[in-house]
Amino acid sequence: MVAEPFNDIRGWLGRGVRSPAKKALLAADVPSSAYGRAFGLERLMDTVGAIAGPLTALWLLEKTSHNYRAVFLWTLLPGMIAVACFWLLVRERTIAAKPRRSFLMGIRDLPAPFRRFLLAVGVFGAGDFSHSLLILYASRMLAPGHGFARAASIAIVLYTIHNVFYAVSAYASGWLSDHVPQRTIVLACGYSLAGITGILICTGTHSLWLLGAIFVLAGLYVGTEEALEDSVAAGLVPKEQHGMAFGTLAAVNAVGDFLSSLLVGFLWSAVSLQAAFATSTVLFFAGAILIVRLRRE
Repeated sequence: MVAEPFNDIRGWLGRGVRSPAKKALLAADVPSSAYGRAFGLERLMDTVGAIAGPLTALWLLEKTSHNYRAVFLWTLLPGMIAVACFWLLVRERTIAAKPRRSFLMGIRDLPAPFRRFLLAVGVFGAGDFSHSLLILYASRMLAPGHGFARAASIAIVLYTIHNVFYAVSAYASGWLSDHVPQRTIVLACGYSLAGITGILICTGTHSLWLLGAIFVLAGLYVGTEEALEDSVAAGLVPKEQHGMAFGTLAAVNAVGDFLSSLLVGFLWSAVSLQAAFATSTVLFFAGAILIVRLRRE
């Protein structure tokens, strides 16, 4: 049990190291006119993997008679295949070498529009609560009419639907952003969808249909948010600065996740559910307004 927090830390450290590099490689390999589709497809495949992974684990548990050691050994196979694909198939495009500079100078050299974009992302992220909270929310709202056990099962089904819409919207919004004058328009719409989702959550509804709409909207906006933030960032920064840009964007999102967890969790427990999600709603719409202002500039 003591090792579990350290395993989580290693997992998140690994994600923090690989994600900016992966996005920089992806942006270097596609034209700017296809950024939306490229990052949308990456999000789509990542989400499909997140759905297929647990299902495969359940299948392996049944086949191995719940031999966890065998299941974890099998998990080495996808990782080894991924490493082999990188080693044998991926060829990095060369870019013009830049003189070595300090870390702080690298951040300072990022374009001013990108720094304003980071402000919008940070404001939005400060309200962007973990969507696993929706399972708790739906369970509590449905428990009076369905009983807690059945309510929890329904909430998990709703969250699965959420993930399906998340996967679809990531590619659909990316495709759409490649066919409109500015990608920030689509991102602002995604941020606004988050605000509408927050308003619906504040109603404290017990309706299964309205809860379903909340989960669908949440999936739509998070898919749009994740695909379009990367696409907009890639378009605002020269290719030779993509590594620094994606790393900085990931750091801003991480700080936003931390702040939103503290803010929403504290307000929900200390004040009320409505206060927690109303605050998120205000931050969502504030982020959308900042994105619209960035578009105008």
